This record gives sequence, C-alpha cells and structure tokens, in this order.
Amino acid sequence: MPAALTLDAVRLSLGGRLVLDSLSLSAAPGAVTAVLGPNGAGKTTMIRCCTGLLRPDSGHIEVLGSPAGTAAANSRIGLMPQSTGAWSGIRPRELLGYLAGLYAAPLPPAGLIAALGIDTFADTAYRRLSGGQQQLVNLAGAVIGRPELVFLDEPTAGLDPHVRRQVWALIRDLRAAGVAVVLTTHAMDEAEQLADLVVLLDAGRRVAVGTVAELTAGNSLEQVFLELTGRGGPA
Repeated sequence: MPAALTLDAVRLSLGGRLVLDSLSLSAAPGAVTAVLGPNGAGKTTMIRCCTGLLRPDSGHIEVLGSPAGTAAANSRIGLMPQSTGAWSGIRPRELLGYLAGLYAAPLPPAGLIAALGIDTFADTAYRRLSGGQQQLVNLAGAVIGRPELVFLDEPTAGLDPHVRRQVWALIRDLRAAGVAVVLTTHAMDEAEQLADLVVLLDAGRRVAVGTVAELTAGNSLEQVFLELTGRGGPA
C-alpha cells in the first residue's frame, strides 16, 4: 500500500538557521508514526511543511499522493496544532457544529464531545478553557472531518492521566479505521503505547527510525532518546 506521507530530503532554513536538514521519512496508512525529538528538533516545522503552511527550500513532500499544501492534499487531512488562538471567542459545541458542516460525512459532533469528555465545558468560550480542555477541542476539530491522515502536535500535553487515556483510545480508533496518524510527543510512554513506527529527530535530522522493539533492544526508549539527541545527533 502506498505511503500516506513521504518526505524526501527536505531542507528548510528560517531566519538563517537550518531547521530541517535533508529530512526523509514516511508514514503508512492505518498506522501511528510517532516523531520524537527535543525542543527545537524541527517536529512542528515538519508538520507545517506537510500541511503547506511553510514551503521547504528543497526536497519533496507528498501527502496522500499529492504535493503537500495543495487542495487535493489538504482536503483529506486533519491538523491538531499546539494552540489555536483564532477560536478564542467561540464555544466548543458551536465550533464543532460549524466544522462538521464543512464536510460531506463528518463524525457526529455529539459523539466526539462525549467520547473526549468535552460535555462539561462544551458551552464555555474557548478562551476561558484550561490548556488541557483546549487540547481536547483542538483534537476534536482535527478529526471531525474523517481525515485519511491526521497530524497531532503533542496531543496530550497538559492532560491528566485519565484524559490522556481517552485520547489514546481515540488515536487507536483512528488507526483501526485505516487513518494514518502522525503525532509528535515528548512522552516516551505515549510513543511506546501507540506507535507502530518511531522517528527520532535531532537538529532537523533523522537520527533513528524503527519500531519500539527495534529501537529498544536491551534499552529503554528514553535512554535511546537521551543517547541520540541533544548534542546534534550522532556523527
């Protein structure tokens, strides 16, 4: 089956600094690809390139068979950013109802609200929600259109353990439905629990790739992370 996402030798400099350094990776349909790396490794920048928010200096990105950023690609993906200031004045129930109306066959908003525990704050303005509550609304907005590929940028940051498990369950449901999930995370246990493939970035470069079992033979994922990142990666 063709890859849902392919990056081939992608390079990007911002403000005179090389952020993505000949980055190549792929994500399969019906699988969770976890992208790990320290702050500044290029994880969020990679997602912005994949969704057309940034244009690489060189290299190629293909999303579901189309060039990244094109209408053909963006109409089939979902994106959960780390923050969404544009939604500050709207209530979650109104927002999800509006977003559902943009798609031909969306997930029912009421079902998403219940599944993610949004019920108790569904009628509170987005700007008044806690960071964790905003994360849940962002996640619901990313998946409501039944995307074939969804990008989740640190989807459980700031969530308590109970809610984290709810989010993990939704991610597993997406995978079971054949959706390709690309998520960034700093939580090693999250990657261990969810990832079919782990990609480790450092200073914009891919320094390791494999399944959790392949990467952790005789070691913990956290130890592998510490050994390969934070110093510019291996020579």
